[in-house]
Amino acid sequence: MTGMHALWIPIVVSAVAIFVVSSIIHMMLDKVIPWHNKDYQHVPQQDAVMNALRPFNIPPGDYLLPRPDSMADMRSAEFLDKLNKGPKLVMTVMQNGMTGMGRNLGFWFVYLLVVNVFAGYVTGRALPPGADYLHVFRFAGTTVFLGMSLALWQASIWFQKSLGTTIRSTIDGVIFALIAGGIFGYFWPR
Repeated sequence: MTGMHALWIPIVVSAVAIFVVSSIIHMMLDKVIPWHNKDYQHVPQQDAVMNALRPFNIPPGDYLLPRPDSMADMRSAEFLDKLNKGPKLVMTVMQNGMTGMGRNLGFWFVYLLVVNVFAGYVTGRALPPGADYLHVFRFAGTTVFLGMSLALWQASIWFQKSLGTTIRSTIDGVIFALIAGGIFGYFWPR
């Protein structure tokens, strides 16, 4: 077993490295390879749809349309008619105006730290100081992959989120896991 106090260097270095690589993937790579630029499509007649929704002043939050009021309502003819007529939507309404990237990037970095803390915890509980590089790589990399990728599949399974988007984000998770596994293995206490 390896104490968490001995793992702060791989935790922080992994978070920084993944932060940089994810920035490259999302900002630079999309200019060369259309990787994430098709994750969200344009709504047909975008201006007309926005103008139609604006009077409802929908507050920020997550919405399902149509949404039944109860299990019994799900079986009602009225609700089934709504389902058949469509559209069926799962949507997130965000606050109006420009959203500063600084806040989102800050939360992203905190998230990366948290995932890497869990990777350090799992790996540290499983392996002693001086453990073999590949053993450290396997435990840390697997834990980072779990924290970065597996929960993404729920949205594709339950809410029909694009399978392509989920697969691309899962591949990103594999890349992040390889980076973290390598960094944990390199900086593992001897």
